[in-house]
This record gives sequence, C-alpha cells and structure tokens, in this order.
Amino acid sequence: MISVGSAALPQARSAVEGRTALRVGGGPAFALAVAAGVSWALAAPPRGWWPLLPTGVAMLALALRGQNVRRRLRLGAVTGAVLYGATLPWLLDFSVPGYVVLALLETTLLAGAVAATTRWWTLPGALVLLEAAQARFPLGGFPLPGLVYSQPGGPFALAAPLGGALLVLGLSATAGAALAALLLSPGLRRRLATAAALASVATMPLAAAAAVTTAPAGSLDAAVVQGGGPRGTRAVFTDPDDVTARHLAVLETITGSPDLVLLPEGVVVVDGRLDDSADSATLAERARRLGSSLVVGVVEGEPDGFRNAAVAYTADGQLVDRYEKEHRVPFGEYIPARGLLSQLTDATALVPKDAIVGEGTARLRLPQADVGVVISYEVFFADRVREAVRAGGRVLLVPTNASSYTGAEVPATEVAAARLRAREYGRAVLQAAPTGYSAVILPDGRVVAQTELGAAQLLRETVPLRRGLTPYARAGDLPVLALALGVVLAPLVLARRRT
Repeated sequence: MISVGSAALPQARSAVEGRTALRVGGGPAFALAVAAGVSWALAAPPRGWWPLLPTGVAMLALALRGQNVRRRLRLGAVTGAVLYGATLPWLLDFSVPGYVVLALLETTLLAGAVAATTRWWTLPGALVLLEAAQARFPLGGFPLPGLVYSQPGGPFALAAPLGGALLVLGLSATAGAALAALLLSPGLRRRLATAAALASVATMPLAAAAAVTTAPAGSLDAAVVQGGGPRGTRAVFTDPDDVTARHLAVLETITGSPDLVLLPEGVVVVDGRLDDSADSATLAERARRLGSSLVVGVVEGEPDGFRNAAVAYTADGQLVDRYEKEHRVPFGEYIPARGLLSQLTDATALVPKDAIVGEGTARLRLPQADVGVVISYEVFFADRVREAVRAGGRVLLVPTNASSYTGAEVPATEVAAARLRAREYGRAVLQAAPTGYSAVILPDGRVVAQTELGAAQLLRETVPLRRGLTPYARAGDLPVLALALGVVLAPLVLARRRT
C-alpha cells in the first residue's frame, strides 16, 4: 500500500530514518520493481533509450524505501529477472543452459547490490559497484548487458573523459534518485531541496568534463571494409576462404590511396604462422597496390590452440607489426574447465581449440601514426583501451566479428561500448566487422558512418588523430569506485555516529 500521511491512508514511520514519508509495500513495490527491469531492458541497445535508465532507478528507489534487507533482496531479484531475462535471449542460439545460468548469476549480483542499499538514495552507488563487478566477474568479466551501454547518446556521457563509464552510470542513476526524491522526501520544501541537491550532483561534473580535451595530432584518411555475408554462422561451419574472398572483393572497390585500410577480426585463417603463407603474400600485394597501410584480423592455427591477431602491412607490402588478443571470450574462444565440460555436453565441439592468450602492447606502429588496437570483446574492457592509449595510440582500431549472432543486440552493444571508449580516451574509433556493425566514431562519441547488418560495404572517412591523456586515462576507475563505496557505506557511518 502507499501511505502519504493522510487520514485515508496510514502513515509509515521509518524506524531507521525517524520521519514520515511515502513508502510502497506489497504489490505496488513488486510492480515498481518489474517496471524498473522493463525500463532498463528498453534502454539497452539496440534501442538505446537513455532516459529510461534514470526512470528505472527512480521506480526501484520508490520500491525500496523503508524495506528490510529480505524485501530489498526480493525486489532486486525481480528487477534482475526481468532485465536479464529480456536482454540475454541471444544466448539461446548458443546454449539454453548457458542462458539460464548466466541470467540467474547476473540476477543474483543485482539482487545483492540492491539489498546493500540501506537507504534509497544509495542505489546509484550500488549500481556503480555492480557494473564494476560485472566487468570483472565471472571468468574475467561479462559486462553484457551493462546498464551504462544505454547512455552513449545521452547527456551524462559527457562525463566519460572525467571518470569513465562508471561515472556516466553513476550520474545517470543519481538523476533517477533526484526524480525519486520528489516523492520520497517528507514535505514539499524538503523534496525540492533534496531533488535539487541530487540533480546538482548529477550535472555539475558535466561542466567540468566539458573542459577536458585531448590535443590534435593530424588526421587519417581511413577505409573500413565489411565483406558481408550470412549471419548466425559458426566459425567451425564456415569456409574461411569464402570470408577472405568477400573482403578482398570489397577491398578492390577502394579508390585512391587511403592512409589506412582496416579489415575485421578473423577474415584470414591459416595453419601455422601467417608470415610465409600465400595469404600473407596476397595481403602484401593489396597493400602495395593501394599504397596504404593495411591492418587485418588473422587467426593462426597451432597444434595446441590458435592465435587471434591483428597484423599490419605498410604501403610497400612489409609485415611490420602485430597484436595478439589478450582478453578472450569464455565459451567463444576458450572453454573453461574443458575436460569436465566435454564429458557433460557437446558444446565444446563449437570451440575445438582454445585461443592462446596474447602478450605485448595493444598498439601497432604504422608510418602514419601509432594506433591503438583492441580486438572484439576487448572493447568492453576499458583497461585494454587504456593500455593502447597510454602506449601512444592516436586512434583506436577495433577489428571484431559478431557474425555468430542473428540479432542486433550484441553488434549494437559493441558500438555503444566503442562510443564510450572514444569519449573516455578522446580518440576516434574505427570498428570493422565481417557482417556488421562496422562504424566510424569521432572522439566525442558521435557515429559518423555505420554499416547495415549482413551487407558488403565500405566506409571511407577522415578522422582526427589525437594525443594526450584524459583524466580518466590517467586515474582509471579507482576514484569513482571509492566514491560509490562511500555512498553505499554512508548510512552505516551516520548511524554509528548517532549512537
């Protein structure tokens, strides 16, 4: 029931906070928790309806007001079940048990974060800690579908160079808390004051972030190649020569001599090392014919696994540099506990060998400039991009491959992640995928060109090169994590002081 201090509706006095205010219980609280999950699911890519994230935070805060730990845990579980049940069905194409297990795990994490909110206004801090946890657990992190990926098109993304994606999420969630304050604080004057204070917290960092910029360092005439083809395919059932041929055909349509041509992840597959293969000779010849630097995604088969690399050729056909992927996709590029799982399921047949963990720096040295490079899944992890930028990368390359997915959810989320990385580090991003989405993204996160799913297309844009480090590139996530933890723990500290 809802009580607002009228004679018709009973008042609820919070034993913890000691004052009368609106509190929602029973069915209405459950309905608000469901609505919060629906809002967050609708905010997720490919829709990207960013206002629904703070709206969902406001609804969940209303549901949590005055609830004990057990009820908060249940409400968080309801929200999580709706959110992850609606945003993870793409996993069903790979494994029904995997979908169930991951949805339950993510729901448990969200329920735990919500249960930790001893006051409704600590919910933004709890969501920031949840996002950070999902980027690290399980199996080195599974950040899909992170709440923050709804925000690249919204105003809070302006704060990314100051505090990264976690600050963007925290500010958006704080705006939602400000909406909730208009109902939850007792008395009109206090409601307005609380809402104004929270709104200031949500917006003031945006002004500071607007002054953060990196320095110009020239420009790059870039071509991004997408070969096109069927979607929902697995590598083990695909002829790699067909994939290579489709991309070389699009490569032939390039006119003039761009500074850089980028091909996607895994468009060339060889047994053993690339260097002495016929495919390497073909790529070198194409680089010479174009008079351009050429970066190509290559898979090299070895007896005990395979290497996933991005290799660079110069305009004279020399193979000059390579980067091997370090952050692998669990159940996509390697099978955890392969020996055990191979006895329980035949899913290991889709990944017959494990990817070998790469070493080295996420950077390629080209005559035009040093470029940062992260491969596919790595774009979801800001630390991989930080390595690339701090090593001198003046533009970021993201060769990727989302051909295994039938829908737009994962490719769209990759673009959202790339947009956040562009803002965080003040670098243009060139993303190339065999069947989409390929995209060209400016340092301010704007997408200036994007392909269609499944189409054979060529993107040609001039993008700025940038140098210098943003505050986020220097400090990382620690300051925002410390602030979020302080917000969550603040009620306990205040309660102890009162006693």
